[in-house]
Amino acid sequence: MISPWKRARAFLLLEDGTLFRGYTFAGQGRALGEVVFNTGMTGYQEVLTDPSYKGQIVAMTYPLTGNYGINDEDMESAAVQVEAFIVREYQDFPSNWRSNRTLADFLNEHGKIGIEGIDTRALTRHIRLAGAMRGIVATDTDDTGRLMDQVMGFPGLNGVDLVQHVTCARPYLWDRSSQPGSFPPAQWKEGPGFRVAAIDCGIKFNILRKLEDEGCQIMVFPAHACAEEIMACDPDGIFLSNGPGDPAAVHYVIDTVRNLLGKRPMFGICLGHQIMGLALGGRTFKLKFGHRGVNQPVKDLTTGKVEITSQNHGFCVDPESMKNMPLRMTHFNLNDNTLEGMEHLEIPAFSVQYHPEASPGPHDASYLFKRFIERMEGGHRE
Repeated sequence: MISPWKRARAFLLLEDGTLFRGYTFAGQGRALGEVVFNTGMTGYQEVLTDPSYKGQIVAMTYPLTGNYGINDEDMESAAVQVEAFIVREYQDFPSNWRSNRTLADFLNEHGKIGIEGIDTRALTRHIRLAGAMRGIVATDTDDTGRLMDQVMGFPGLNGVDLVQHVTCARPYLWDRSSQPGSFPPAQWKEGPGFRVAAIDCGIKFNILRKLEDEGCQIMVFPAHACAEEIMACDPDGIFLSNGPGDPAAVHYVIDTVRNLLGKRPMFGICLGHQIMGLALGGRTFKLKFGHRGVNQPVKDLTTGKVEITSQNHGFCVDPESMKNMPLRMTHFNLNDNTLEGMEHLEIPAFSVQYHPEASPGPHDASYLFKRFIERMEGGHRE
């Protein structure tokens, strides 16, 4: 850890005026975002690169961060997606055989601010009581009046389309051996395996790896792709990805999914679950402080089993808005009884709010990818 006498001061200011003082260990300047916390003990690299965190300043509740460094295998996208990163104590001397650089080097490489010395337990408790709120991290000024003006000028995440900032620019065929940004053109390969069209709202690489492990080819489409463009590739199934922000703001994806429902088996995760709910005519709402971590208990109503799940979301589907639809509610969160999964009774479509692909987190729910394969084996085609 860098001596406190050699570190630059840093500040975190929340919209309610609460001020936290710390030190910078990476980056400089200012960063605005919604301030949230993640309860995972490990997995900070996956958190940093998960596109679902776009627009957010993330605080880790585990007190020591950076001790196993950064590697090239655990990326969930090609970039650091969080707006800034907050830890209690940063460890600048990683020890892990896979590590090839420090967390500070990684954040500096991507132009992101990292601050330490913040009382993250106090910050987490404040967010739990008051709710997730807008905030700013600053290393270049202690003028709280000027910083508050910036915070109040930040629109937050409600009604804001963040998907446009994280989706791919063009369709491509996923290939885990290729470098991000140089994926093959969108053309199926000859050979066995189901062909999956994935709508990229900020898709995590490990979702694509899991589908590939099940023998699938995956053609990834930008979020703005229309139903006709997606169906033109004649997929066997359609996947709706995770992603950041307010699901109600991505009306173009909702329209696309509405036009695709029933044409092929469909599986949605996280934002994809919310978008499926909206496409079916339901509603979504914002959670007070969201679910972010790797230890959320979810009950599968079909089997009665409890899964420990990885989660990252700030919005939720309102089950009351889905009551008169031909749906079966399949999973509920045991902490707050929010809806975590649903299945359509008339067409092959199902979704979950959590992350069965983990990365980071437990693998209790990985069976859901096999369930998607089973739906495609059913061969439903309109």
